[in-house]
Amino acid sequence: METPAEQRALEAVEAAGIAFTVTRHGPVRSLEEAAAARGVQPGDIVKTLVVRRGEDDFWFVLVPGDRQFSWPKLRALLGTNRLSMPDAAVAQEVTGYERGTITPFGSTRDWPVVADTTVGGRTVSMGGGAHGVALTVSGDDVIRVFDAQVADISD
Repeated sequence: METPAEQRALEAVEAAGIAFTVTRHGPVRSLEEAAAARGVQPGDIVKTLVVRRGEDDFWFVLVPGDRQFSWPKLRALLGTNRLSMPDAAVAQEVTGYERGTITPFGSTRDWPVVADTTVGGRTVSMGGGAHGVALTVSGDDVIRVFDAQVADISD
């Protein structure tokens, strides 16, 4: 049975008019387990992180699972000396999703999106709004749908 958050994510990706598949799997404890459960390579999983630039100023940051996003690169891109990651409760409050399930699709607020340069040009697997639910989509479609700023933000 779909949770309301999962339903919201699925309706949003459908409304975007892009090709997608949904994968459902049990609990996973690592990137490698998640990749195996989804039938993809670890680098094909794209993490959606929520970063706070200021009061009521959040950004979605998309980075492949096998890379780390770079605080210095992201601060330079967003033109600030201070960025932080909100705690789990704030992240859920500003997106409608629990950590580990966050996706820009169906977020309760439309925050700007920054995608690492490695997201485009391939198929990616990302959060689907609930634990054990993944959306497989074209990275290029995600960038286009969210008018994402594409930049080298990872190491």
